[in-house]
Amino acid sequence: MTAQPAPTPTAAPGGAAEARPVAEVDLAIGGMTCASCVARVEKRLNRVEGVTATVNLPLETAHVVLAADVTDADLVEAVEKAGYTARVTTRRAAAAADRGTPPADQGETTAEEAARPEAPEPGPRTPADPATEPGPAIGPDRAAGPDRATAAPDDGAVPTDRGAVLAQRLRVAAVLTVPVVALSMVPALQFTGWQWVVAALSLPVVTWAAWPFHAAAFRAARHGASTMDTLVSLGVVAATLWSLWALLLGGAGALGMRMEPTLVPSRGHAGAAPELYFEVAAVVTTFLLAGRYAEHRSKRRAGDALRSLLALGAKDAERVLLAPDGTPRTGPDGARVTERVPVADLAVGDVFLVRPGDKVATDGVVLEGSSAVDTSLLTGEPVPVDVGPGDAVTGATVNAAGALLVRATRVGEETTLAQIGRLVTQAQAGKAPVQRLADRISAVFVPVVLVLAVGTLAAWLLAGAGTQLAFTAAVAVLIIACPCALGLATPTALLVGTGRGAQLGVLIKGPEILESTRRVDTVVLDKTGTVTQGAMALEAVVTPSGRAPLDRLVADGPAAADARDALRHAGAVEALSEHPIARAITAAARDLPAGAPASDDGPRVGADGVAVGSLQAFDFRSAPGGGVEAVVRTAHSGLSRGAGAAGLTARRVLVGQPAWLAREGVTPEPALDDAFAAAEASGASAVVVAWDGRARAVLVLRDPVKATSAEAVRELRELGLRPYLLTGDGEGAALEAARAVGIAETDVVARVLPDEKVGVVARLQREGRVVAMVGDGVNDAAALATADLGLAMGTGTDVAIEASDLTLVRGDLRSAATAIRLSRRTLRVIQQNLFWAFAYNVAAIPLAAAGLLNPMIAGAAMAASSVLVVGNSLRLRRAA
Repeated sequence: MTAQPAPTPTAAPGGAAEARPVAEVDLAIGGMTCASCVARVEKRLNRVEGVTATVNLPLETAHVVLAADVTDADLVEAVEKAGYTARVTTRRAAAAADRGTPPADQGETTAEEAARPEAPEPGPRTPADPATEPGPAIGPDRAAGPDRATAAPDDGAVPTDRGAVLAQRLRVAAVLTVPVVALSMVPALQFTGWQWVVAALSLPVVTWAAWPFHAAAFRAARHGASTMDTLVSLGVVAATLWSLWALLLGGAGALGMRMEPTLVPSRGHAGAAPELYFEVAAVVTTFLLAGRYAEHRSKRRAGDALRSLLALGAKDAERVLLAPDGTPRTGPDGARVTERVPVADLAVGDVFLVRPGDKVATDGVVLEGSSAVDTSLLTGEPVPVDVGPGDAVTGATVNAAGALLVRATRVGEETTLAQIGRLVTQAQAGKAPVQRLADRISAVFVPVVLVLAVGTLAAWLLAGAGTQLAFTAAVAVLIIACPCALGLATPTALLVGTGRGAQLGVLIKGPEILESTRRVDTVVLDKTGTVTQGAMALEAVVTPSGRAPLDRLVADGPAAADARDALRHAGAVEALSEHPIARAITAAARDLPAGAPASDDGPRVGADGVAVGSLQAFDFRSAPGGGVEAVVRTAHSGLSRGAGAAGLTARRVLVGQPAWLAREGVTPEPALDDAFAAAEASGASAVVVAWDGRARAVLVLRDPVKATSAEAVRELRELGLRPYLLTGDGEGAALEAARAVGIAETDVVARVLPDEKVGVVARLQREGRVVAMVGDGVNDAAALATADLGLAMGTGTDVAIEASDLTLVRGDLRSAATAIRLSRRTLRVIQQNLFWAFAYNVAAIPLAAAGLLNPMIAGAAMAASSVLVVGNSLRLRRAA
């Protein structure tokens, strides 16, 4: 998922590329194996009048923009003419382009059908549901639901599961190849008739197991091209045909024959039987199948990000039935009449109920109720947003507290969730896969090898040599050129590199990612959950006596004593709340030393099981957007607060915002008001604790910077990267975090929305920078996919992880520097492997053509080159 700038497709004939788009179509493409396949499919599609196509190899998809009336059948036919299979997954009208938002789908993708098999049939309310009736988009009020918002590539893009087929072929090939190699290479094991056993074991490998290579090579040849598959197929077929001729007609099938490896083939052979090369064909097939299977698994994971996005959205909604005048309908008992419907049935203007703990079904505006909405799934920010009548809410966010009555304002592809999904899709589909060096060279290498083989045969015949010698030399050229080492150069280094990466907490998703790590010079860090912990924690308690940081609460002195008292009372109240700030206060209060004397056996406990001297809260009440209050008393301490004190041991404690406390009759404290304002200005969250009509303390909370983040930023600078800090938080919190880790204030970008994060990355790229992005939230997914290199924290959301190129499993930002170092070293090893693989061919082919290399030794040399490549790759096990 290297983030190259979007490729510029070939202009459609007649200037269609400049014409106004009328539709967009997504295709699932089957049969592509290399970058040259991508080029052929793109070329065929772009030849169609009015078509501009971009093909993505990792996703095995094509995104087509139509500027003319082109049918799905025309597009599928164009792909099939290139020698591949195609299936339309989504077709969208471009009517919404002028509004700046994508239109409704006209079809549901296979992935989406699989994602929600339980979805009921559309009812009479949606007779023209786009999932069932193709045609022009019918507008946002009846657009597909959020789980249809984006076409997601799926593992079922072709009728058969290619990964399962490759795995089955690999298993069979491996089991059969082991005895073939043993019998062919160790003369002591060659019993009477061994060669016939080897032939019987090899034929299924070189035919059925190697069939994907043969089929791909045939398709390429039919269209005048050559790929890695061509080299593999030629080598396997040449070795097999020669071996069959030698076995059946050349005398090698005689019982009792032994095969001894010789360096130089005999010019006359003196009646000796020709050698067999079944083991060469079997080994090539098995090794290359293993590499192809590993590559397939890596590519297929690229489509999981969009399926994770779809899963975030609510599947159904509790719609409120409306009276003719537009007000909610009520039943005989006065309760609202509701019905449970799929989200896809919601229309703009519908009213739905969101109960505590439920997901908001779609984007809308609150009509009634107040609550705190957890937006972390979409924004990654830890503090819920307080909402009330008139406030906007976003689909897929979670209602944390009170019930909300919401009117839908955007549905289907218009929702925020769908737009984020579209950003990820566009970022992925817009990247041209890095054309591998082996594929680029093979386009020239294969014809050259064929010409050399034919020339070798002709030259020896013209020189008067025997047919067997001439054919042996020609076959040696083909076998020595068989690209086993070439095919292993990337997969083995990647396998060892990723294995070592896993030990170091780094997951590398594919070989194409590595090239970006070499060039990257800028790293954009998401703040929440990446640089910081991603959860609120108490930083300090401020009382009129002074400020007590968290680590000084146990100290002596009036400031610490007052702070402990205020925190204990606040913790008792907040223990009854589920708000993240409440959890942070409760956790800090719980960590304080016990406030009551303990016996030798531990804290004294009353008959009711409550510790003597602990604080108990009763009559809890929450005011959404304001705060919480409860009656707090000291357990088992009598009726009076103390000697000479009047009143009971209970007091009503309030914890919340100053404005709400003022409405509750609390007298403000100027020193605390100043402390509250200073905390808010620095980007922290703050609440005031009050009782007996007076403000007692300000609790300052912040999302703390991880202990290792400053060291991580320093390591990234040492690698030549310039760090930027990107966050949806305010400037105060952003600058505070930047100062803590050593990022310049000029390199801080605050208050950015998900789509704006993509814009920041794109702006840096336009300035000529090669950008790495480190993030953890759904809101980071599109930016991770847009960046030249995406690194996701493993502690983050699945969507961010799948949209990235590298995953930092441990959630430690220092792993980002480790990932870049390891990736750069892995890339160097791959380049070394490719050099040795080609150098081996350049040196060995002339020897084979000169008749100085027995094909049997050619096979051994080919295996030796593979061992060299693997051995070089194993050095990565010591990388750090």
